[in-house]
Amino acid sequence: MTSAHWTLIIVLCFAAFSIRIFGLLAGDRIRLSKHSWILDDLPGLIIVSLVAASLSGEPLQTWLAALVALLVAVLTNHVVVTMGIGVLFYAFLSLFGF
Repeated sequence: MTSAHWTLIIVLCFAAFSIRIFGLLAGDRIRLSKHSWILDDLPGLIIVSLVAASLSGEPLQTWLAALVALLVAVLTNHVVVTMGIGVLFYAFLSLFGF
């Protein structure tokens, strides 16, 4: 490998390590502040943002399956049941050509 490759690898390693250190320090500061509730809600917020981003541009069939999965999640609060019913509803819609 050339020196340009090694330089890129070292810069990317430093950037990845810096992001982790910054996240650790920021998390500690948030944990000690009045905004610590954000850390409790963060995993759910990340999931919601990923799902919302993946739904953009999808057909109605996918939106309906996501709506059913949301309803199941609210009613059961069980991840595996929610995923299973969401997939089954999507398959049901696909099977009947919706």
